Amino acid sequence: MLSLHQLRLLRELAYRGTIAAVAEALAYSPSAVSQQLSLLERKTGVTLLERSGRRVALTPAGVNLVRHAEVILEHLEAAQAELAGGKGASGPLRLGIYPSAARFLAAGLLAALRSHSPDVQPWIQEVDPAEASDALRAGALDLALVHSYDGLSPVSEPGIRSRPVFAERMLLAAPADPAALGWRFEETDDAVWKWRHAPWILPTPGTLCHTVVTRLCETSGFRADSWHRVDDYDTTLQLVAAGAGVAVVPETSALTPPPGVRVTPLPLIRRSAVAHRGGATAHPALGAFVTALREVLPPGLDAGPG
Repeated sequence: MLSLHQLRLLRELAYRGTIAAVAEALAYSPSAVSQQLSLLERKTGVTLLERSGRRVALTPAGVNLVRHAEVILEHLEAAQAELAGGKGASGPLRLGIYPSAARFLAAGLLAALRSHSPDVQPWIQEVDPAEASDALRAGALDLALVHSYDGLSPVSEPGIRSRPVFAERMLLAAPADPAALGWRFEETDDAVWKWRHAPWILPTPGTLCHTVVTRLCETSGFRADSWHRVDDYDTTLQLVAAGAGVAVVPETSALTPPPGVRVTPLPLIRRSAVAHRGGATAHPALGAFVTALREVLPPGLDAGPG
């Protein structure tokens, strides 16, 4: 009989590449992970892994078993969702929310969940969208609010599904009186090109937000001259107000921009979705979360389908 626990470990190894990474993600020791995978090989009587230094590659048989594991685990998730549907949303609910959304949604979201689903026990963790899928597959999160940008296709994550919930326009934030700062600029219909000579406040390199902003500038024909690297949008807007540079920020982070900041809509949309494990589409906790989320969204945001 195959062990679900061992199949999960094999699946994580397929995505993470090293036993150490699997152990860290699932809070096991590397020796415990290695032992369980060895037991799985003995049970099947087939070589599933090929070791090369610190990395471990799956054999064709291992890859095939992971494919079956995905189907098995998704069916198990669907069965759990069906059973939960009989009693409604209840119990612990581990929510991951990307930082800029957590700042304006977290408090209201908790209040709405308590009001509509008093038997749910939510806790919230800030999580970068790039880390959400791993946390969901590992069972560290039940649901995660993630985002993607039009024109930059999100990477398809095995075992993960998503449900759109809202979309927002991205804005260019600039000092209200740039001439007083001695910046060179020209009036143009291109809201990005106008600031090609200005200093830019960019997100941290390697993040999706950094990629989007730098590509936006490149599409307008220049490379952003970045003097500051900041991920927190409240801090970014305060720096813009102080004349430190210009920046691209989401609409929900600039509903009330600080004095001295002027925002201009850009032809760029950020879409947020609730990500969950495959098979959990009908879980009542997902419906409860989406209902509470849409209740606390600022007016005017496109709620998206479903």
